[in-house]
Amino acid sequence: QVQLVESGGGSVQAGGSLRLSCTPSRHTYRSDCMGWFRQAPGNQRTGVAAIDTDDGDITFYADSVKGRFTISKDKAKNTLYLQMDSLKPEDTGMYVCAAGCTGVRDPLSPYKYTQWGQGTQVTVSS
Repeated sequence: QVQLVESGGGSVQAGGSLRLSCTPSRHTYRSDCMGWFRQAPGNQRTGVAAIDTDDGDITFYADSVKGRFTISKDKAKNTLYLQMDSLKPEDTGMYVCAAGCTGVRDPLSPYKYTQWGQGTQVTVSS
């Protein structure tokens, strides 16, 4: 069993930036599909961004973050990133990293993934 470890969350004012990181606990673990989800207390996970590195780096974004967030993966470091710019109060939540591909086609569906991190909190104040 592998654990995904997130870091980089924090509290910022609206318009600010944060960069989240996600690294597997087992450095040999690889996943062609990875994603970031936002989870509010008591709510289900909402897909924010995803990346498929099976054939080049194909990225996917929720409409609410397009043009503001950038997902990327450093294959040498085996680390997933989420650069978050122009943050808004509605971006507030627990950001959770996901990996491990299932047969589900939608990269922003939580059913696409089998491995999950514990999350890192992002709070954006107005």
